[in-house]
Amino acid sequence: MSGRELVVLGTASQVPTRTRAHNGYLLRWDGDRVLVDPGEGTQRQLLLAGLSAAHVDRVCLTHGHGDHCLGLPGIVQRRLLDGATTPLDLHYPAAAAPVVEGLLAATGPAAQTVRRHPVDPPPPGGTVVARTPRWTLSAHALDHRVPAVAWRFAEPDGVRFDPAALTAAGISGPAVGRLAAEGVLEVAGRQVRVEEVSVRRRGQVVAVVMDTRPCAGAVEAARDADLLVCEATFLARDAELADAYAHCTAAQAAGIARDAGAHRLLLTHFSQRYGDDGGPFEDEARAVFPDAGAARDLDVVALPARRG
Repeated sequence: MSGRELVVLGTASQVPTRTRAHNGYLLRWDGDRVLVDPGEGTQRQLLLAGLSAAHVDRVCLTHGHGDHCLGLPGIVQRRLLDGATTPLDLHYPAAAAPVVEGLLAATGPAAQTVRRHPVDPPPPGGTVVARTPRWTLSAHALDHRVPAVAWRFAEPDGVRFDPAALTAAGISGPAVGRLAAEGVLEVAGRQVRVEEVSVRRRGQVVAVVMDTRPCAGAVEAARDADLLVCEATFLARDAELADAYAHCTAAQAAGIARDAGAHRLLLTHFSQRYGDDGGPFEDEARAVFPDAGAARDLDVVALPARRG
């Protein structure tokens, strides 16, 4: 496995099928393991994927509907069985607190290992809820039948050295490390600064947009995302149903990706009414946003290469 990838644990919406389990998305980001929306059966899907619940250190719930959170008790308990020794950080909309507390009550003493982080309704532009040296986690308001948020993982921008510029400046070997550490280096009687021999390296971004109508918050969360994971419960022929139940069609999910300037779109959360063939969803989305694909259970999706 690479250092940064998404493991798809489930791709069904309200009703699972023979080949699609309820939602579950494990983001592996260097040393971090973040589980988004552990639906019913997530514990087993982790087993099938060859992953241990003990390595999950953070869970993010988009909202309190069962197909997105009923697997939480099993994950909390299984972490202890698998030898986890650190607390589990749990992020969720504040309005879903009664659901969350009910689920955690079912875990008994294991609930004491969970650090709760309820999120108030985010303002336009989102709200930052966690920071690590590797990424910032922000929540963005969605338009669903209950309070829901999208999650955005954004790496800080950095710099990378330009080999040609280093050569032209006469810097090589250990001197490159000294320049990186000190920011400036004297070479042949002149000062060379990092910015003279480097270019901006854009930080990677992953966004997870679940149950929602198309809305500004979904586009905000997905802005310039290298990978956008977006619900596509319905096909366009059922757009009225999608609006009535506050969901997206595949074309609307593609519109979010297009408007946000995303790099790659991964469709998921499919209604059982269409069977298990993701082809129609891909075809519909690609007419709007070419780099779109339909997720399958247990897919492993590497983060696309950085742009810029």
